[in-house]
Amino acid sequence: MTDDRTIDRFAAHDHVFLGEDHDKAARRTWAVIVLCGAMMIAEIVGGALFGSLALIADGLHMSTHAGALLLAALAYTYARRHAGDRSFTFGTGKFGDLAGYSSAIILAMIALLIGYEAVSRFLSPVAISFNEAIPIAVLGLAVNLASAWLLSGGHHGHDHGHGHSHGDEHPHDHGEDVRRIDLEAGVVELEIFENGVPPRFRLQLLDGLQLHVSHVTVETIRPAGGRQTFTFSDRRGYLESLEEIPEPHEFMVKLRVKHDDQFKEFEESFEEHAHEASGSAHHRDNNMRAAIVHVAADAAVSVLVIVGLLLARTFGWLWMDPLAGLIGAFVIANWSFGLLRDTGGILLDRNPDPRMAEKVRQTIESDGDRVTDLHLWRLGPGHLGAIVAVTTEKHRGAEYYRRNLSKFRDLSHLTIEVSDQVSSA
Repeated sequence: MTDDRTIDRFAAHDHVFLGEDHDKAARRTWAVIVLCGAMMIAEIVGGALFGSLALIADGLHMSTHAGALLLAALAYTYARRHAGDRSFTFGTGKFGDLAGYSSAIILAMIALLIGYEAVSRFLSPVAISFNEAIPIAVLGLAVNLASAWLLSGGHHGHDHGHGHSHGDEHPHDHGEDVRRIDLEAGVVELEIFENGVPPRFRLQLLDGLQLHVSHVTVETIRPAGGRQTFTFSDRRGYLESLEEIPEPHEFMVKLRVKHDDQFKEFEESFEEHAHEASGSAHHRDNNMRAAIVHVAADAAVSVLVIVGLLLARTFGWLWMDPLAGLIGAFVIANWSFGLLRDTGGILLDRNPDPRMAEKVRQTIESDGDRVTDLHLWRLGPGHLGAIVAVTTEKHRGAEYYRRNLSKFRDLSHLTIEVSDQVSSA
């Protein structure tokens, strides 16, 4: 028996497994801390000057809010500072998940405190200074909305695309899959391009090669036998198919090119890429998620408090205020549980994507080999690690399987062990 191993899909053996927006997220978190800190100081100082106990209390509440965000910001800073530290076996990508787990515990404690206070006020109602409490709740809501806007980067929470610029702005940026084809008169690159646009074929002309759109056709042949022909239009330096490519992107491509009054035919195979969108579970930045949950929880409580106070003042329903608090406690507890469950699973190296694990297994076993052991875990946002043990009756080294698994873009650290049964026989 021979034992052939390869460690890490990258030759440089890089162990930096931070999210793509790590540094931007850190800057946004610090900006929100500054906002919350300024508001905290203003409320405490204002409350002391004007004798408002409610204003001081809200300022102290804001300090716990800023403290939770500080935990997230420090996690970003520490993860970046020690990203290259070899004492962390698989990098520092999980620091955000550790901070998220800690924040979830803080959220659970806050939910318990709010719930306790709400029950106490049901049993022993207290007088409410509506003229002070309502403006403070509105101010708190405004700060939370501004914080959520800053944390999300000033736009929608995250991009559901592939994180690239629009294709028309950068025609040379590659899409999902590229094939180089030698036409003797020059080289063309055939690719499936879907960066921010519906998927289409593109032909990139290299070495000064000139092709007319009428001289090029592409036909796809799918495993079930379905065929589709694509025609092209000139996009100033590259050709793009007029028709979109239906999912899945797994087919044989026949490229026909007319040269010297003759059509030449080339065949290329395309396989469906096994990567996940940026909004999937193992791409999620749980550190930022925890920060946003803190802000969202505060905003939800502020809305409930405002509604409860307005109803209590208008109709004399003093029980509406503790009821709003109790509902807010349940909402926060629910969010806390979800965050605890997800981050706890990551910290315990739970399989983050069973479907991907099965696809990895199928990719290897589709050619007659057998996977005897498979471990998949998350290294950081958008980064997965895998250990795969393979038994084969063919003379294949680990590099063969590494190439086959290269289509799984999220496998940032790959260890393969191959047992060659032919040699052992």
